[in-house]
Amino acid sequence: MSIDLIKQKIGVLLDDSLGKNLLETGGIKHVGIDEEKSVVVLVVAIGKKDPELEKKLRREIAKIIKIDLKYTGLKLEIEEFRKIDSITKSKTKFIIIASGKGGVGKSTVTANIAYALAKKGKKVGIIDADIYGSSIPTLLDYNVKEAKIEVNNNRKIIPFMKNNIEFISTEFFAEVGAPILWRGAMVSSMINSLFYDVAWNKDLDYMIIDMPPGTGDATLDLKNIIPQSNVIIVTTPHISASHVAIKAGYAAKELKHTVVGVIENMSYYLNKSTGEKDYIFGKGKGEELAKKLNVSLLAEIPINLPAKNTGLYEDNEFIGQIFNDIANKIISK
Repeated sequence: MSIDLIKQKIGVLLDDSLGKNLLETGGIKHVGIDEEKSVVVLVVAIGKKDPELEKKLRREIAKIIKIDLKYTGLKLEIEEFRKIDSITKSKTKFIIIASGKGGVGKSTVTANIAYALAKKGKKVGIIDADIYGSSIPTLLDYNVKEAKIEVNNNRKIIPFMKNNIEFISTEFFAEVGAPILWRGAMVSSMINSLFYDVAWNKDLDYMIIDMPPGTGDATLDLKNIIPQSNVIIVTTPHISASHVAIKAGYAAKELKHTVVGVIENMSYYLNKSTGEKDYIFGKGKGEELAKKLNVSLLAEIPINLPAKNTGLYEDNEFIGQIFNDIANKIISK
């Protein structure tokens, strides 16, 4: 019995979410036959998952495979089109930038790591998943007021571009300056959309994800989207920040992500009058955090404004050199 016959038999089944059969939608993504065990392996894509509709389709497919075509077994995976065609199915490496507390400079670190990687010729994207405190467009010097959301022929959002970095942010989905007052379900839906409903370049080398602070719903949502990822923990040397950051690190490990290192931001102020380092928020907590997580301290970044950009440091600036070193470490790992 041939694969073509299986496709023909299953192809007439209706994808109720789209009102078309599987042949019309191109929903039959894979058909395999284990002749020795008499098992059919299928991957089917549908427009939108619904428990009742999925149950009905599974029952119809099982009837065709086991009763009509007389196979002993069936391994069936049903997925949404948007997930199968998304960046999550590419070879892109995902890097989560996480923190325990807000206000530690996590978004600035995200933007500058992406900027440093892009300057090295890497194809980079940023997902601004910090729903309530999105700031990536501002840090990249992108004028949100003039932004216009556009979609491609597949009705996917075309990501914005600045400094050779593809990016998307909730800032583009709300009025400028207006707060986002969403409950958990809406946040979950938005985070899924940032991954599945955006026409990301499938050839991206790195996708940097600016996460909300803490270990709330978004952390668990991301686990479902990206089962395994690399994580960088951002803290400051202040005890209140490092005390909470350890929880973000432990959460990442518990969720089976790989914590690759700690970045201590706002480590010190380089006093131009004395030439000394003023440790205004304390000292050593980033290194202490890294030891507790059994990872490397990737960098200690001082306090200083960029010379010419809102949030990005150039290679000829001291902090720009630090981010250049971080990018080299990411590439080498």
